[in-house]
Amino acid sequence: MIAPGVGGVVALSVWAAIDEPARFRHSASVGAYFGLTPRRRASGEIDRTGRVSKCGDKGVRTHLHEAANVILTRIRRPSALLAWGLGIAKRSGFKKAKVAVARKLSVILHRMWRDGTEFRWTGAASASA
Repeated sequence: MIAPGVGGVVALSVWAAIDEPARFRHSASVGAYFGLTPRRRASGEIDRTGRVSKCGDKGVRTHLHEAANVILTRIRRPSALLAWGLGIAKRSGFKKAKVAVARKLSVILHRMWRDGTEFRWTGAASASA
């Protein structure tokens, strides 16, 4: 619960969905497990990247999406995650930025839980994702 935007509900839902952090070999796999990565359709020469896959637990995905919204709109303390999300919002729009920050937040939460570390407000926080 020490990460920005993460309260008791978000922390508990992520904790309950992951259950055992060692079952994910890489932290980046957690974003795909919650359905926060782009859907891909490939056939022969055609390779299309679509919208978010939405596989996994809908409740956890919703909680992470709300936490990302809080990070981008309410948190005033500067962090690398906030700067990264605002950069995406400028380039691609606010909705895509919320999904990207939610995915990255899930990766950061998994890494924090697995290593037993705290959230780093400096630029080192984004290096784990």
